[in-house]
Amino acid sequence: MSETKADTTGGHTAGFDPQRTALLVIDPVNDFLSEGGAAWEMTKSTVKKNNVVSQLQRLISATRAAGVPVLFGPMAYTEEDYADARFQQRSGINRLMFENKMFLAGSWGADFHPDLQPESTDIILEPHKGTDVFETDLRNHLERLGTEQLVIAGMTANLCCESTGRHATEHGYAVTFLSDAIGAESLPAYEASIHVNYPLIANMVMEVDEFLAGLAAPAQQTPSPGDTVVGSDRGEIGDVVEVVAAEGGDPGYLLVKRGIVFDRDTYIPLDAVTHSMDNRVYINVPKLVVGKLPWGEPPSAAAANEKFGAPKAGVEMLYGSFNPTGAVGR
Repeated sequence: MSETKADTTGGHTAGFDPQRTALLVIDPVNDFLSEGGAAWEMTKSTVKKNNVVSQLQRLISATRAAGVPVLFGPMAYTEEDYADARFQQRSGINRLMFENKMFLAGSWGADFHPDLQPESTDIILEPHKGTDVFETDLRNHLERLGTEQLVIAGMTANLCCESTGRHATEHGYAVTFLSDAIGAESLPAYEASIHVNYPLIANMVMEVDEFLAGLAAPAQQTPSPGDTVVGSDRGEIGDVVEVVAAEGGDPGYLLVKRGIVFDRDTYIPLDAVTHSMDNRVYINVPKLVVGKLPWGEPPSAAAANEKFGAPKAGVEMLYGSFNPTGAVGR
């Protein structure tokens, strides 16, 4: 059989390695999380529903104990941001924050919630001025720490958490969102992020307990028959019937037999597996998308190689009949 270019060994087939993982807590501040905060009337429904403060408190404490770096990503606006940089004219969310005097530098509202105070071993990032913490010194810290897996919690689901996770994903980080340690300015915004956007733009959506279990998972745990396959949206796909290792150039896969969820046998490539822990196998595809993928037969080297497309050197016109325009004026 021909050799395949695919990763035939699988993805992160274990829990979370503390040496390669970092927790980012976005905007755990009074304006979002405390009664009397400038945004409290908007955020209180989801913050109370998910017990965000207590969940974050438990998450941060256990993560520190496991030796995982904890990074705090807050906002803070000075007079220069509005008088000189004119942030209030850039977007609707900046206008909203400006008019409601949110996150004013040095104020009680911009301070960390009393139950979520950083410790000397934590990292406090430079303030983000929009909705993307990745635009701060976050990346520099992640590179210094050797981080590969970025776990995100905090505020708010459809703005700062989503923007930061999307940006981190596009820079090669495996992003996990913790759905029960995140709040939003409304329930519809929260639900859209957790159930629609996150499962597609990130590696995985988990709850706090699942992540903490992953920190304690055996380093070399691999999928086994009887394990439950879970999509990136936390939807249960089915049970593993067989685990087939890569052989002769053909990629390895998990077999999930047809049943209530799917009307066909499903062959999930091992390199779609992100974590395997506590008899659950996590893959980086939402449950609702799995049925739309060409996974109705065992993967082969030839089929896998076709998915890579042509080598760059062999592509004359990148966009079919066009190439990038390049520098203006050429």
